[in-house]
Amino acid sequence: QVQLVESGGGLVQAGGSLRLSCAASGRTASNPVMGWFRQAPGKEREFVAAIHWTGGATNYPDSMKGRFTISKDNAKNTVYLQMNSAKAEDTAVYYCATGSVWSRYPHLFTYWGQGTQVTVSS
Repeated sequence: QVQLVESGGGLVQAGGSLRLSCAASGRTASNPVMGWFRQAPGKEREFVAAIHWTGGATNYPDSMKGRFTISKDNAKNTVYLQMNSAKAEDTAVYYCATGSVWSRYPHLFTYWGQGTQVTVSS
């Protein structure tokens, strides 16, 4: 079992920045891939970024490159998502997830956090 707790969400103005955190505990060694997803009302869950605990390889869809940065602190078992130049369309619930498969697909991530709301005001 792995437990994930997100924090750092809130209200941000368009053009501003926000950093989300995801603290992991439990059997993290068996689930080396950490990902961030988001889901806006009425839309499907969308892949934002992923990182591997070992080595730090990262993965972004083209739509997220440049404004989003995923990073990790192995000592704290925490993964971060930095969002810059926020846009209204970034408004969503942001989830972190973990699994053993290097993937962008939500169904391949085993454990999920509860999510944290990010609202971008224009």
